[in-house]
Amino acid sequence: MQPVSPERLRGVATDLSAELERLQRLSEDIAFVHAEIAHDPGHARLFYENLALKLHNFYTGCERIFQTVAAELNGASPGGFDWQRRLFERMGAAWGDRPAMLSGDSIDGLREFLAFRHVVRNLYGFELDEERIERLIARYPVVWGQVEVDLQRFIAWLETLADQLSAN
Repeated sequence: MQPVSPERLRGVATDLSAELERLQRLSEDIAFVHAEIAHDPGHARLFYENLALKLHNFYTGCERIFQTVAAELNGASPGGFDWQRRLFERMGAAWGDRPAMLSGDSIDGLREFLAFRHVVRNLYGFELDEERIERLIARYPVVWGQVEVDLQRFIAWLETLADQLSAN
């Protein structure tokens, strides 16, 4: 990790906390929309399209966090045609003095969401596979729970490091 000031670390922690709050709200929205399928099966296709977008948003929100960490702590995001995959994988590894932000379980769980994000961007809503969306929805609470714990742990590390640097 490149040397940073306590203020910069606190700023990164604040940015990550704000994105974490948005992801928490998204989690509530995903549960609500998924429940609507049972209440209004005649509009299930619309609900599945909505869920697909929300699952896309889940990974995109995680990726915004990864980009913030890469820019502020790693020096820059990776470039090239596969930058998204490389950025994602870097979050599961220590980088200089920065600990890994994501656990192996989070990396494994998020991998399918990354792949699905690309599907959502390249298909029409009516072409999306409802069974795949259901599989992701079934996995989502566990994956989100793992990612949330990892992000909270990482934010706490940033705040502790900022406090230690301020004390010196």
